[in-house]
Amino acid sequence: MAEAPPPKLKLYHATPSRSSTVLWMLEELGEPFAIEQLSLKDGDQRKPGYLALNPMGKVPTLVDGDTVVSEVSAICCYLADAYPKAGLAPAVGDPLRGPYLKWLFYAPSCIEPAMIDKALNRPPAPRTTAGWADYDTVVSVVRDATAKAAPYLLGERFTAADVIVGSTLRWGVQFKLLPDLPEFIAYVDRVRARPALQRQIAYDDALMQKARG
Repeated sequence: MAEAPPPKLKLYHATPSRSSTVLWMLEELGEPFAIEQLSLKDGDQRKPGYLALNPMGKVPTLVDGDTVVSEVSAICCYLADAYPKAGLAPAVGDPLRGPYLKWLFYAPSCIEPAMIDKALNRPPAPRTTAGWADYDTVVSVVRDATAKAAPYLLGERFTAADVIVGSTLRWGVQFKLLPDLPEFIAYVDRVRARPALQRQIAYDDALMQKARG
């Protein structure tokens, strides 16, 4: 019997890192994929072969046939649109497409910078300069959104935006870069219950335990 061809989708992954968000997304997608595990400690991300795919020398990078995509939100946006059977993105023309895209890119462009300000104890930059306004504004905006989530950001429909925002909030609350507000905790608990996220967590936990010996 002929061997099955390798999956089209390949994730260049490191544990722990932001690429875990894309691994969760791939689990939600339900398509075959392969993982190329990189060791950040050993500097795999700075080797010439990988830099040819991602000159930033960071993870994740997704390869889908001849298509190469980097940056977490861009990868999740690409996957949701390229594999619509999973239903992880409203179609172009759907009124929900606007808020979907807003939240998909709000996390890296506003939530993450605000958390970095918090981590480094930096004073707020002028609002005319900082696209994320300031930490308190970001927390307030996300608190309002998670309070209205029913149960997800777009209502009953789970989307790639929940993967991105859910991952960001999980990380922020865990490392005390976001307050453990009841709205955040309730939303994080709902996304954490998803089987696809449980599979990603189990995979990465096993890798980390193996690395510890």
